[in-house]
Amino acid sequence: MVRNFMVRRSSGLFAAAIVALALLLMPSAPVTAEDSTNGMYAELPGVKLWFTDSGGAGTPVVLLHSNTGNSEIWAPQIAAFSKAGYRVIAFDRRGWGRSTANPASGPQPGSIAGDLDMLVDHLKLGKFHLLGVAGGGFAALDYAAWHPEHIQSLIVGGSTGALKDPEIAEFIARIEIPEIRKQPAVYLEVAPSYRGANVDGTKRWVEINAHSRQPDAVAQPMHTPNTFTKIETITAPVLLIAADADLLAPPALMRVWAAHIKNHQWAVMQDAGHAMAWEQPEIFNRLVLDFLGKH
Repeated sequence: MVRNFMVRRSSGLFAAAIVALALLLMPSAPVTAEDSTNGMYAELPGVKLWFTDSGGAGTPVVLLHSNTGNSEIWAPQIAAFSKAGYRVIAFDRRGWGRSTANPASGPQPGSIAGDLDMLVDHLKLGKFHLLGVAGGGFAALDYAAWHPEHIQSLIVGGSTGALKDPEIAEFIARIEIPEIRKQPAVYLEVAPSYRGANVDGTKRWVEINAHSRQPDAVAQPMHTPNTFTKIETITAPVLLIAADADLLAPPALMRVWAAHIKNHQWAVMQDAGHAMAWEQPEIFNRLVLDFLGKH
């Protein structure tokens, strides 16, 4: 009886060991778009940068969020672009979302383009597509002019470009509604049609904005000021997307600086506001994916 018990017990231990060894040798599961929503940190000079990365062997697409959001705002794009085979990367800018400044490890406040450049090196990206909307468009232009060797294509949506040329400042002064910037951001950036028709989507946009910019966050400057002369040096193919209900960067304003982009395509989204990618993700994503497919 004792002998039989020992044989069975030894056999059980041997089988368990085989299973354990197999599990150890089994390759780890690849990172998926769903996994990427958990995100991770990159410890970089001056910042602990939070980013998500869908992984895979596809051409990278890097997403730069607006001043009123963080990487969560890109959920519809991350899902669509990764499904189309791209490796999609989004990060919270320094002092926004979960990214925190670290004065002990590097100078402050840095620039968005500078943080992007460090992340590009950290991830060893090589060439990639760069997409920025609104305030993210400022940084996208800044980076594309600074590091053209990394830019396969550039997409900018709903943005003044933060151009310092007098023509832009004068245009903004003509269209600015008095006292409008004292209103909650949702009235500035989300079109009335969307606010009226999509209660849940508007509520979620407000929630993301409410926990985006940290109370003590300092706005990061450009690596170098954006000017007509500077953006004229961008040679990569560029897609510019305007929205006809955008109160901050209407199509006519974007056309002023678009004229200085040598190799660009132009698109206008109907009945969309400054938050175009959030309001009409299907249309926005189709415009972007059609463009990426050509480049």
